[in-house]
Amino acid sequence: MINKYDLIVIGSGSGGSLTAAKCNQAGWHVAMVDDRPYGGTCALRGCDPKKVLHGAVELYDWHERMKGLGIHGDTTIHWPELMQFKRTFTASVPDKKEQALNQKGIDTYHGKASFIYENQLTVGEEVLEGKYILIATGATPSPLSIRGEEYLTYSDEFLELDNLPESIVFVGGGYISFEFAHIAARAGADVHIIHRGKRPLENFDPDLVDSLLQKSRELGIQIHLDHSVESIERRQNKFYVQAQSNGESISFQSELVVHGAGRVPALDLNLDRGKIDKDKDGIVVNDYLQSVTNSHVYASGDASSTSGLPLTPVASMESHIVASNILKGNMKKVDYPPMPSVVFTVPKLSSVGMTEKEAKKSEKNIEVKHQEVEGWFTYKRTNESHTSFKVLIDKDDDRIVGAHLMSEEADELINHFATAIRFGISTKELKQMTFAYPTAASDIAHML
Repeated sequence: MINKYDLIVIGSGSGGSLTAAKCNQAGWHVAMVDDRPYGGTCALRGCDPKKVLHGAVELYDWHERMKGLGIHGDTTIHWPELMQFKRTFTASVPDKKEQALNQKGIDTYHGKASFIYENQLTVGEEVLEGKYILIATGATPSPLSIRGEEYLTYSDEFLELDNLPESIVFVGGGYISFEFAHIAARAGADVHIIHRGKRPLENFDPDLVDSLLQKSRELGIQIHLDHSVESIERRQNKFYVQAQSNGESISFQSELVVHGAGRVPALDLNLDRGKIDKDKDGIVVNDYLQSVTNSHVYASGDASSTSGLPLTPVASMESHIVASNILKGNMKKVDYPPMPSVVFTVPKLSSVGMTEKEAKKSEKNIEVKHQEVEGWFTYKRTNESHTSFKVLIDKDDDRIVGAHLMSEEADELINHFATAIRFGISTKELKQMTFAYPTAASDIAHML
């Protein structure tokens, strides 16, 4: 028996949920498929639980910074209690999500989706046919192709650790490694980050990254650049990570080895049977997020090959666009606004718009304002160190084209710059804005 639907959504996260809801509201017969608990990466295995843990280390760091400045006593992070608190945010999500879908009349399937024809797929023993199919399966850790890769722990498993190991090696210098390293180090672990390139966090401003590296090392995080991991071995309860650097073999010992070397689209769906082309960045789609080789199929979020950053708000925006295009015909092209992104270390590192390197290549008349601001009231009052900003301004039209921030306020503050870039607000207009004082936003005029 074939179960027929107007729309089948593969994936229950941000990239598919909005499309499913809008088509359901339009009276379509909709199904959703997921081989993991319902709710998606951000709610269950990524952004949200990570931010809960990050909140604890923010509090810890603030306390440490203020010691001797009116604050006394020691603070420690009790990992089991912290994880128990984190689970209050995640444990109920799958059931609530699926119940909400079913109450709306959306059918839910558990299992791995696999294409058998252009508009048909299997989930276990069930055969599903869709007039349209949306692939919103997100991303998965990049395969490293090293000996002993099976010993790696992944980010979702790290976020479920009942107890924190005394020593951890993170393989790769991406945002996952740095965020978790800052959490683990403040919780008492001995932490190493091994990165094969000369510079980690390559999508962020290099000057601010250098400052973050300095802060990370001050915390005791040992960062090894130009080190290529060759193998992982397990001997009793210890892991031995073998790396190469400048022809020299170096060994690291730890109780846990965590994959932090990037992610790739999760597309183990038998795409060839569905006549769906992909490249290294995901499903190859047109401007309407429709597969270029199978008109039944659309893709959104990390599963689609676009210029959009792999961020939850981008996946949600694409899900809106897919819904519009399959309901009304391809009329709405994807147009990416400035996309702010944040590394949730302590301090945080944020970025939006053009980088200084891009500015130099653009041949535009761009001024770069870069300053360390530990002495400003906003940061001095909480004894913050390693706080800085870099703002790029096109002098010809008085518009901000890029902003890069590092501080505990960087995550909220970057949104003001994203708004200015998105709506073409001039620096003159932004400086005339009356912000609440004293707040981090009230410093914007001084940055400009």
